[in-house]
Amino acid sequence: MAAAKDKQKIPFFARLQVKYALSYLALLAAVLALLNTYPLIASQNLLISSKEDSLRSQTAVMASALMELESLSADQVARVMNMLDNMGLERILVTDPSGLILYDSLTQEDQEDAENAPQSSAAGEAPPQEETYRYALFQEVALALQGNDVLYSRYEDGIFFSTAAAPIVYRGMTIGAIYVCDWDNAQGKLLMNLQQNLSTISLVLVVLALTISAFFSKVLTSRIGALLRAIRIVGEGEYGHRLQPAGRDELAHLAEEFNQLTDRLQATEEVRRRFVSDASHELKTPLASIRLLADSILQNQEMDRETVQDFVSDIGDEAERLTRITEHLLSLTRLDSLPVGETQVVDLCPVARRAVSMLLPVADAAQVTIQTSWKPGCTLRCTEDDLYQICFNLVENAVKYNFPGGKVFVSARRDGDQVLFEVADTGIGIPEEELPKVFNRFYRVDKARSRAAGGTGLGLSIVRDTVRRHGGWVTAQRRDPEGSVFTVGFPCETPEEGGEPL
Repeated sequence: MAAAKDKQKIPFFARLQVKYALSYLALLAAVLALLNTYPLIASQNLLISSKEDSLRSQTAVMASALMELESLSADQVARVMNMLDNMGLERILVTDPSGLILYDSLTQEDQEDAENAPQSSAAGEAPPQEETYRYALFQEVALALQGNDVLYSRYEDGIFFSTAAAPIVYRGMTIGAIYVCDWDNAQGKLLMNLQQNLSTISLVLVVLALTISAFFSKVLTSRIGALLRAIRIVGEGEYGHRLQPAGRDELAHLAEEFNQLTDRLQATEEVRRRFVSDASHELKTPLASIRLLADSILQNQEMDRETVQDFVSDIGDEAERLTRITEHLLSLTRLDSLPVGETQVVDLCPVARRAVSMLLPVADAAQVTIQTSWKPGCTLRCTEDDLYQICFNLVENAVKYNFPGGKVFVSARRDGDQVLFEVADTGIGIPEEELPKVFNRFYRVDKARSRAAGGTGLGLSIVRDTVRRHGGWVTAQRRDPEGSVFTVGFPCETPEEGGEPL
């Protein structure tokens, strides 16, 4: 069956290994997208801002120099501009108020080459040649002649292209405009190199991430697979199977919890098997007696009436014993499987007194004296029926396993925050080494005496399980000089604290 389960195919995208790998890759994709966009955008914006600041200051310097002229003429402008450094700019134009070009830093050859160079006029026109067009038909120039400072930059095909224009003002009047443009291949190459480096880094990160995610997801899913296989093995009944926890993470703790669970399952299974074996043995003995007695009656045709009545009486006794064993087994099953019933605050003394009064005829028949001691304030939370059964079973055992002329001492008292119910006897007692076993199911110290007294070996198990269901405890001890002492303890609860039944 395990092999068949192992062969069950899990859909590819439903596998944990794939899910973990995809989650790593999704996170990596987000990181790489940020890595390949933000630095480039930030660098590009920084370079554009730097270019604009540089052009603004350069334009302002040249405009200030030209402001000294009352009117602009080609000769005067050329003389002033020749005195200034072109500051590494690709082109400088100076116009009069009508847009007529008075100065162009490009030579005739340069102007012809400029037709093929990238330009940035808002209208997108290429700069005209000086011989063909005497006017600077640039939108930047038009805006500057209206008194505006204009800046424009863009990055395209690895080149930073920037333009600027400013009015030339003399005594509050615009007497012309200056227009400059520049394109920078060096800074563009730096940005392209940065982009290539980021792409290389991204590729390396992808390879590393794929390798690492595949490794870790494989390790993780292999440990989960080992746990799954272990669960299947234990599910088939091999409770001795254990995992070897590796590491200190949650999966290691899960493996430890699994081992503890299998320990409990193994212990429970051993108890179950022992219980079934003991129950079978206990039921087999009276059944064998009934069958033997019935066969004797059937096979002996000449048996007298008195002997038949004795045999039938013995069959009835064995049937009663079977009934008691069955009832006790049903009680234990109920304690193991059913939840605790409705509880309430109960006074121990009246319940224990009622159990003792029911057993007085049995004690008188066995020539055993029962002495009681009841103290006030012995209230606890329990069901009255369960409390009665606890008291009845303990007192009944003390009477059954006593000697003629023996005594049973029954007491109920409060000790701090606990209520104690104690049953002591002067009976056969329990050997010291046997004390831990007395609450085991079907355990009897003196099997011959137990059968003669009608015991099933289940009474103390019922007592222990019932007490534990209500948050209490029970112990068994030797009594000096003879006999045994059984003590039951419950948390004390006053009627005011208990209130109405739960």
